[in-house]
Amino acid sequence: MTTTTVQGGSGQPHRAQSPDVRRRELAEFLRSRRERISPEQVGLARGSRRRTPGLRREEVAHLSSVGVTWYTWLEQARDIKVSAQVLDALARALLLDPVERAHLFSLAGGVDPDPTTPCPQVTPALRSMLEQLEPFPAAVQNSRYDLLAYNSTYGVLMRDLDALPPEDRNCLWLAFTDDAWRAALVDRANAQRAMAARFRASMAEHLGDPAWKALLARLRCASEEFRAAWDRHEVDTNTGYRKSFDNAVVGRLELEQTPLWLGPKAGPVLLGYMPVDEETRERLGRLQAYARDLRARRPGPHGVRAYAEV
Repeated sequence: MTTTTVQGGSGQPHRAQSPDVRRRELAEFLRSRRERISPEQVGLARGSRRRTPGLRREEVAHLSSVGVTWYTWLEQARDIKVSAQVLDALARALLLDPVERAHLFSLAGGVDPDPTTPCPQVTPALRSMLEQLEPFPAAVQNSRYDLLAYNSTYGVLMRDLDALPPEDRNCLWLAFTDDAWRAALVDRANAQRAMAARFRASMAEHLGDPAWKALLARLRCASEEFRAAWDRHEVDTNTGYRKSFDNAVVGRLELEQTPLWLGPKAGPVLLGYMPVDEETRERLGRLQAYARDLRARRPGPHGVRAYAEV
């Protein structure tokens, strides 16, 4: 191991931590996290001849869409560069919690695209637009179904989004795994099938993207309904614009979804929901008042929620 000598205040030399130490810490951390995860947790078969505790290196490499040799070098503390995209994929594959994820990025010397930081795609003008659409629900969503921003009414349209960790604010994930969100979908089976088909169509342009692969693996592991929908290999680019929701606070809402693309059609989109009848319009007013009261009783900002793309 190489070290750097630095002159201390007492005139005696002391040793500064070298990059080798950081790489060894990273290698040991990855290995410890890998060994604590059972194959069943990530949708893999255990098999009868498994001797390795937890996951094998090649399984982590597969789940995070990186090369086995490259991942092995990482656990061997080799001097290799690691991108934020790859670190994100490893964090998802290893099921790291927010503290562990931050530790991973710190050890690797990377900048975490933390989902709690402001999203550069959600400009002040776009935030203002979302606020001006109140009491109508509105949100910014990417093609992976991540919610990048939403106004207060959308925040309680199907469930209390502010109560969720940022990494779970994904419409596809919620439609297949969250009881409150699922209960709000009037035609849940068709909505789920259409969303899975649209996700497959969008993923054709992101087959090598670790974040997309990680979301797919997470969904396949968590939901039998998603596995069935995914295995049909259906593709679709339009889930329809008339939406019906059973809101837990104000009841049935009949809405017309209007998408406003913010760039290329595969990129982020602003989704606005307009009432199709006066009863829904009146209920949206009450829902907005409920949302504002809910946020007023919580710490932090009370305006549009915006998050980095995860």
